[in-house]
Amino acid sequence: METPDSEPGTIYDILGIGFGPSNLALAIAIEEHNAGGGERIDAVFLERQPAFGWHRGMLIDDATMQVSFLKDLVTMRDPASGYSFLCYLRERGRLVDFLNQKTLFPLRAEFHDYFAWAAARVRHLARYRAEVVAVEPVTGADGETLWFDVVSRDPRDPSRTTVRRARDICVAVGLEPHVPPGTVLSDRVWHTSELVPRVAELTASGTPVRRALVLGAGQSAAEAVDHLHRTFTDAEVCGVFAKYGYTPADDSPFANRIFDPEAVDVYFAAPPQVKRSLHDYHRSTNYSVVDMDLIEALYATAYREKVHGRERLRMLNVSRIRDVRERDDHLEVTVEYLPTGKRTVLTADLLVHATGYRPQDIGTLLGETAKLCLRDEDDAVRVGRDHRVAMAPGVRAGLYLQGGTEHTHGLTSTLLSTTAVRAGEIRDSVLSRRAGARVTTPAAP
Repeated sequence: METPDSEPGTIYDILGIGFGPSNLALAIAIEEHNAGGGERIDAVFLERQPAFGWHRGMLIDDATMQVSFLKDLVTMRDPASGYSFLCYLRERGRLVDFLNQKTLFPLRAEFHDYFAWAAARVRHLARYRAEVVAVEPVTGADGETLWFDVVSRDPRDPSRTTVRRARDICVAVGLEPHVPPGTVLSDRVWHTSELVPRVAELTASGTPVRRALVLGAGQSAAEAVDHLHRTFTDAEVCGVFAKYGYTPADDSPFANRIFDPEAVDVYFAAPPQVKRSLHDYHRSTNYSVVDMDLIEALYATAYREKVHGRERLRMLNVSRIRDVRERDDHLEVTVEYLPTGKRTVLTADLLVHATGYRPQDIGTLLGETAKLCLRDEDDAVRVGRDHRVAMAPGVRAGLYLQGGTEHTHGLTSTLLSTTAVRAGEIRDSVLSRRAGARVTTPAAP
């Protein structure tokens, strides 16, 4: 069953799969290009959610961003853009109030509202409730792959599919929650991606929480420990991690240069052993680390409770969870103290996995099209500097990736730091590849 989006003759120049911050930035870059009167780029972006949403489960009221507001959707590409965070503040009537805070780091909820504001301005380029289920290569009369047919469905009616044809596609489906092997999620066992709505449900229902465990040592873990401790004021909240203590994030000026746009060029051109070294040296800027302010606040809370003789906040360090058994009204969680091997069974009401995210497997999404992607000696997808995947001979259609390219482009692959610049690079690559003679194409399905 077709919709106007798949009407005969429609062939998009680029089709985005996913409409989070990365493809939103690309949509804005395209919209601004089209408004400038150059050769028009016909684009559409598909998103399975019913509306724009970005890590909604971790929008804790007072949680702040870990990157400067200047690393928004556009400023690093075009400081004069009307889609900047500062333009958003001006429209919301908070520009002066924000400046008076003297901070570079907005509330996470505020930055989410900024994203939603920007997404609303390019709403005509987005198709929500469009879950992509297949990407099929389409060949021309000469046998070359000239287009991709992207098949999507409305989650409310899986039997109804829509086909859209495009010369290029840009995959930006984000990360998916990761939990340890064998983990069974339930009403008592969550991933932090569900934290805020799950806590709200328990609070609204008045469900008692006597003990909650949080597994993990990164920013999300520390935020979850803090949020649960402040929300459930009679509960014991335990952080469980293999480290001796939380590691502070390295946000020092020189280390932060690993997130500069120029650092992507350095990383991309480096030999494999240098890439590995850079990644290992600078993991502490992003992975399994916590803002120092939050570390100090949690320590102060633990010390204050020790002074008053009621210790609700506990850090089970150098420890791992070895077993989880769900009973009718509680969990039995076995925690091992690694230096001695001693195991303790704790009765708990909640176990929250702050165990991070992983890139989604593009092979599952792309199906037959994935077989056209060239891979390196480590079986990783080969990606050019312009974020375009190297394809088999005879494939003229382009496949761009936003995310899942740490092995080629470095730590910023899935981060906001270079989102604006990357969007401009992809837009310019699409234009450059169209600069040659255009191919006469048959009607789309």
